[in-house]
Amino acid sequence: MRVTFLGTGTSQGIPMLLSDEPVNFSTDIKDKRMRSSVFIEWESGSVLVDCGADFRMQMLQNNIRDIDAILFTHEHSDHIAGLDDIRPYCYKKGPMPVYAIQRVMESLAKRYDYIFTTENRYPGAAAVIPNIIDDQPFLLETKRVIPIHIGHGWLPILGYRIDNFAYLTDVKTIEDSEMEKLKGLDVLVLSALRIEEHPTHLNLEQALEMVKVLQPKQAYFTHISHRLGFHEEVSKNLPENVFLAYDGLTIEII
Repeated sequence: MRVTFLGTGTSQGIPMLLSDEPVNFSTDIKDKRMRSSVFIEWESGSVLVDCGADFRMQMLQNNIRDIDAILFTHEHSDHIAGLDDIRPYCYKKGPMPVYAIQRVMESLAKRYDYIFTTENRYPGAAAVIPNIIDDQPFLLETKRVIPIHIGHGWLPILGYRIDNFAYLTDVKTIEDSEMEKLKGLDVLVLSALRIEEHPTHLNLEQALEMVKVLQPKQAYFTHISHRLGFHEEVSKNLPENVFLAYDGLTIEII
C-alpha cells in the first residue's frame, strides 16, 4: 500500500497570508504546505482522505488520474472546499462514492446541493454516491476501513485505519475505546499543529505523548501550521521513529 501526502498544512496553509512568521519566507520546499489530505492506493483500488481547497493543484502535482472513493474526516472548509473539482473524475468513471458521518454528509449536501441533488441537475456538475458511516468497519474494494472517532475540540470527527496504517488529523482527544483500535500500527499519521497549546488541536508535545502511548513503528506529523517552526529544525529534535510529513512525501506500507 502506498500513501502520498498531498498536503500537510493547516487550514490556511504555509505560507500564510499576511503573516510575518519566519517560516512563511522559507526557501525550503518542505516548508510549503497545502491543506491536509492523503491519497492511499493499493493493487485494486485507491481512496482520497479529504478534499480541501488545494485539491486541484494536488492532483496536478502528483499526477493522480484515478480516485475510487473519498473519505471525509469532518466538514471544515479546509477538508471539503475542493469537492466541485472532482468533476473530471466523475466524467471518467461516474458518480464518486463519498463516505462520512451523518452530520458531515448533511453539511456537504447543504453546501454542494447542486452536486447532491438527483433532480434537475446542472449539466456538467459533479456527482456523488453518499455513504453514511458510523462505528462499523466497511469495505473499499479489498480493504477494510475502520472509522476512528476522535475529538476536534468539542466537535466529534473521524480518523481512519486501513490495515496497519492510521490517519488522524485535527486531533485534540481520543477516548480509550478508540485508542484500542489503534494498537499494532506500522504507521500512524497524526496532527501536530504548533508548539503552543491550542483548544482544538494537539500541539507538538501532546502529539509526541500520544505517539508514546500508541507505540506505532513509525509516526508522521501533519496539519502543521506556520507556528510549528522550520521543517529541518523541528525534525532534528524528533525521536528516531517520528517524522514531519511534507507535501509530496510518499511512503510504502507492506
